[in-house]
Amino acid sequence: MNLHLLEVSVPSLAYIILGGFAVAFSMVSLLIREKIFINEVVLGIAFGVLMGPYVADIFDPRSWGGEQTNHITLEVMRIVLATGLFAIGVELPQSYMADHARGLLVLVVPTMAFGWLIIAGFIVLLFPALNFTSGLAISACLTPTDPIISAAIIGGKFAQKHVPVNVRRILAAESAANDGLAYPFLSIAMYLTLETSRRAAFGKWFLVGWLYQVILGTLLGAVLGRLFSVLMKISHRRGFIDRESYVAQYLALALLTTGVASSLGTDDLLAAFAAGSAISWDGHFNTQTEDEVFSSVIDLLLNCACFIYIGAWLPFNAFNSPSLGITPWRLVVLFVVAMFLRRIPSVLLLYKWVPEIHDWREALVCGHFGPMGVGAVFVSTLALTQLPTPHSPPENQQELLAATMQIIVSFVVLGSVIIHGLSIPSFLFGRRIHSRSVSLTRTWTSRHTSGPDWLLWTRRFPGPSAPQTANASVEDLEAGGAPKKAQTAVENEEEPPLGVAAMVEGDVKDEGHGSAHADIRTEVGREAPLGVAGMIESNEGEELNRKRVDFASHSDVSNVCPPVIAWCRLGTDVLIGSHDRNPRWWNRL
Repeated sequence: MNLHLLEVSVPSLAYIILGGFAVAFSMVSLLIREKIFINEVVLGIAFGVLMGPYVADIFDPRSWGGEQTNHITLEVMRIVLATGLFAIGVELPQSYMADHARGLLVLVVPTMAFGWLIIAGFIVLLFPALNFTSGLAISACLTPTDPIISAAIIGGKFAQKHVPVNVRRILAAESAANDGLAYPFLSIAMYLTLETSRRAAFGKWFLVGWLYQVILGTLLGAVLGRLFSVLMKISHRRGFIDRESYVAQYLALALLTTGVASSLGTDDLLAAFAAGSAISWDGHFNTQTEDEVFSSVIDLLLNCACFIYIGAWLPFNAFNSPSLGITPWRLVVLFVVAMFLRRIPSVLLLYKWVPEIHDWREALVCGHFGPMGVGAVFVSTLALTQLPTPHSPPENQQELLAATMQIIVSFVVLGSVIIHGLSIPSFLFGRRIHSRSVSLTRTWTSRHTSGPDWLLWTRRFPGPSAPQTANASVEDLEAGGAPKKAQTAVENEEEPPLGVAAMVEGDVKDEGHGSAHADIRTEVGREAPLGVAGMIESNEGEELNRKRVDFASHSDVSNVCPPVIAWCRLGTDVLIGSHDRNPRWWNRL
């Protein structure tokens, strides 16, 4: 009997890859998120690239469904975006959209329009085969700010500590609103591409793109959200609904609203965001779901799955397509232009009219954190479903647009995920390097003495002025006695740190450590930077107390003392943490 027990299929491999990554990431999520400040977005897309057709060739979403691949990608992106936008709407403070409508209006519409036109112009310059209308269509895909990446970045520990709450909230609301508002920017470009008459194109754009899709979609989502809010309050008063069912509405209402809106042909993303805002308008839904983590769990799983999918979906082999006029350097230039000119100039110009942004620094943060990700993939895939299938080579401008749109958009998405996802770790690394350089400079300038480079890492504490200390020490030594401050320390029974004294004493007593230690025992020079001469035990005799150590000028010592000095510094740091900050013997240091 032939039993086919081992059956490795495409769905089973997908389950292993998606589930395995989620399990592995969850095991170290606290370390990665709160210590390294890297989120699941960057790791997910990197893992997708590794598992994709260009590396391991295990996970290839483009091979699913044949001609239906774009529809599969469209629906995956739609679900992830809809649940994310619904969650953002719920988590904003009650009536936030009404209270901050002015700032959002100024921040969203002019910024999107400015970036749309600027990027379209550079697309035409860099890819001459595309006309300006095609450039507008591709630029419309790059216009929306991705709410998934934004939520992963601004919701982290570092952002909660260093980014003001007003900036975090306005970024979350803006990323959710402009994701749905990408429809009008895409629709006008598509109507101008597909329609023979410009008048008909603008007429459909106003009636369908604005009135039907945007306005009706927003109203539909708001009505559904408010209706279910009222129904849930009635059910709660009568004891028909429990707390777990409230939490389940995160996913259920997002799916319901998206299904209704997409069936009617309206803007389903704006509908999902409006439904989330409306259902929490009075704060009742937020109160019932407070301290619940179900939404965070759903977001984590969907984000991991989505960005693994995108990483494996990226068309790396098409990034160098000279027949289409696409070369890597053109893509890199377009990405750099998008990073610096898509949002930052307009936000810096308009922030004075946005009450939630207080100064240019907050405006710069808002301008920088405009990542492109799931929303760009969704809009570009939506556009492809309306364009004809391209031949090879393309026969007209419509086919050329269909052949080049996803290549350009996917490259910019990959660069944006890397740059925005690693912004916080890069900032922390740069700040540490700067802090270390400043500390090094201050240590050097505060010393006023020359010496080898390893002395820059030794720690200094304030004491008497150098000339007075040096004179007093010389007089004491010439008189044949220990320095006065060392004598005072002995009289007051204040002993130096045990580790430092024992180490120096051991070096002095040991007669068999070579010429370097012999030089330390016999060299007589100016006062040692660390005051080791002042800490040599008096029982070694008057002769040893007169023999001073010059760490700064002796060439042989510089090869032996760096590990000694590092050890001394470690020991003194520990001791200073548990003793008086300024003992008398410490003035010798």
